[in-house]
Amino acid sequence: MRKIKEVLRLKLEAKLSHAQIAAALGISKGVVTKYIGLAVIAGLDWSAIQDQDESTLERQLLVVPQKPPAYVQPDYGRMHQELRRKGMTLMLLWEEHRADHADSQTYSYTQFCVHYRRFAKQLKRSMRQIHRAGEKLFIDFAGPTMALTDGSRAHIFVAAMGASSYTFACATPSETMVDWLESTVRALHFYGGVPQLIVPDNPRAMVADANRYEPRSNDTVLDFVRHYGTSVLPARPYHPQDKAKAESAVQIVERWIMARLRHQRFASIHEVNAAIMPLLHQLNAKLFQKLPGSRASTFLALDAPALMPLPLQRYEIAQFKTVKVHIDYHVEVERHRYSVPHALVGLEMEARITTHVVEILHRGQRVASHARNRKKGDFTTIPSHMPEAHRAHLDVDARPAYSLGTEYWPCHRIVGNTATREIQTS
Repeated sequence: MRKIKEVLRLKLEAKLSHAQIAAALGISKGVVTKYIGLAVIAGLDWSAIQDQDESTLERQLLVVPQKPPAYVQPDYGRMHQELRRKGMTLMLLWEEHRADHADSQTYSYTQFCVHYRRFAKQLKRSMRQIHRAGEKLFIDFAGPTMALTDGSRAHIFVAAMGASSYTFACATPSETMVDWLESTVRALHFYGGVPQLIVPDNPRAMVADANRYEPRSNDTVLDFVRHYGTSVLPARPYHPQDKAKAESAVQIVERWIMARLRHQRFASIHEVNAAIMPLLHQLNAKLFQKLPGSRASTFLALDAPALMPLPLQRYEIAQFKTVKVHIDYHVEVERHRYSVPHALVGLEMEARITTHVVEILHRGQRVASHARNRKKGDFTTIPSHMPEAHRAHLDVDARPAYSLGTEYWPCHRIVGNTATREIQTS
């Protein structure tokens, strides 16, 4: 049986201490303190209590307080995605939430932040990072490979957008620099735009100096990023958290695509890519478990509008070689000689070599461009590169090589609109 009324009588009328009341009634001091505190909160004195029975007094003191009106719960999943937009803040989202529910009970800003962070902690590690829309594209190769019928292996390249996790995958014959860059080009055209940063691993094929703090990409990679107007920021070695989005995307591709293709047999890389594409569309269309929408819908809403436009021409893999201008104002590339302006004789140049074109660069500026010629030992000359005295010979009609008093030595071919002629070396 409760002793609430007796506790209050001894305190309010007899003026005993908590210890004396506890000893007199055989209860703990904590119980005494509890009942006296409830009476003070209710504003009761002994005159209001003495005529009440124990049950009425108990209901009056121990009644469960009414809950405050229910708060309107924000859509934390949508807000988590909105935070990926450039310039978006929790303060702005809270203000919009309050404006949308002006007639209802809403959280204060502090409680709003507490509840959002509690929600964010329930998400996967890769999802807790805040990636701005259109900011980063993470790229990597999957660890497992796929067997081909000829005994070779198909390597699987994976790319994922930072904000939306929109995923791309394709097969390559190896993991050379050409494979990395050509796969990245395919990914950019798959996304239909260019991000501000491309974040690869630290592969030797792409990084000339794997510095812990400032890794330097090789010349071909730098040429690639200049073409697309973006930048490459390699992740630090042995720091997977720098590219957690890529790690997650690789794992998903291994489980959702490669695992489903494990019983199929492929004769070529092309067949592997043909099998990957429909599964890739299914993966991107799959709904998130804890966030609204899918990779595809989130990409269209966030990343796609923020991407930079693609250049008009697709990038063509280029190799670079340091060359020196010979006395005949030509440089040698793969045992074929190409002309440059004669004023550059004796200087070192940089040759940019693609499948179809050879460009000669001086301090980063192009000084000559030629169609690539694979004929060894031959010359390709543009007349405007020649000294004036040499160019004057082009105005002379066909002259006999045995002209009296003059000896003509075959030197090189003039390539251009002018017919091929043999010219004098001096």
